[in-house]
Amino acid sequence: MNYVLPSEVEICEVAPRDGFQAEKEWIPTSKKVEIIRRLAASGITSMEITSFVHPKAIPQLKDAEEVIACVNDLTNIKFRALIPNKKGAERAINAGIKKVKLLLSATDSHSLSNANSLVKDVQESQLEIVELANKKNVKISGSIAVAFGCPYEGQVSIDQLHRILQRYSNMGVLEVSLADTTGMANPKQVFETLGNVRNAFPHMAFSMHFHNTRGMAFANVIASMQQGITNFDSSIAGLGGCPYAPGASGNIASEDLVHSLHEMDVKTGIHLPSLLETARFVKEEIGHDGGSFVLNAGPCSQLHEKPSGQEKLIQH
Repeated sequence: MNYVLPSEVEICEVAPRDGFQAEKEWIPTSKKVEIIRRLAASGITSMEITSFVHPKAIPQLKDAEEVIACVNDLTNIKFRALIPNKKGAERAINAGIKKVKLLLSATDSHSLSNANSLVKDVQESQLEIVELANKKNVKISGSIAVAFGCPYEGQVSIDQLHRILQRYSNMGVLEVSLADTTGMANPKQVFETLGNVRNAFPHMAFSMHFHNTRGMAFANVIASMQQGITNFDSSIAGLGGCPYAPGASGNIASEDLVHSLHEMDVKTGIHLPSLLETARFVKEEIGHDGGSFVLNAGPCSQLHEKPSGQEKLIQH
């Protein structure tokens, strides 16, 4: 494979939404805000800060408006929020969010579990969200959860992705996140799928959202970059998971992604030591990480003292 990589990528931190939503123990609003501020201090400039879902669906995010109100002074960060319906869009816009991301699944089975509605019906209901966002001058992007594999239906056909993307295009939604929600993707599949959809929809911009359930997230990042993708989601300390998808473990850890990209001379604009410090803080405050290699092993630049020698053992 010809390893021609982009010189720079943009990373969107999703722990305040995807990471926190997977936690059963309540995270105080003040603690969420402190984590967000620490992430901002590390150089992160894009963040999915919350989701405006019904509080009964995801109680952890019931303080969405309060969180946003506490960080609206961070003008150097592009905040976005995930929204499931028009009511959520209204709440997000009223809270001051300038970019919303539509919630959609690739398969009917996951859609019924996640949104209690079929894929086609969900997309039809999104038309009023798009109209509202356009009226309020709010940016809008789309998403496709379980885009590379559904825990209920298996692999998702390219034809299904085309149908969803065509509907998005017809609505004027030209930025779409492809999510490997339960970590079922592999690099060959990602490379071929992206080659196909980018050729079929050259006017659309794609970003990637990988979970590291089966240890292939970074390999999938490489495959994506090979197809020219430069926008990726990640979560500090590898937190994350979908409550409505069996086996959906953590996202690719932000510190792992940044470290690996920097090792390959791909710029992110993020200060790795600060990010690692935040990852340690998050692990301590949350009580665990979601699977972070650099958090446990340290960066490659962290060398150890040379051994002075080894005691020679004499075998009798």
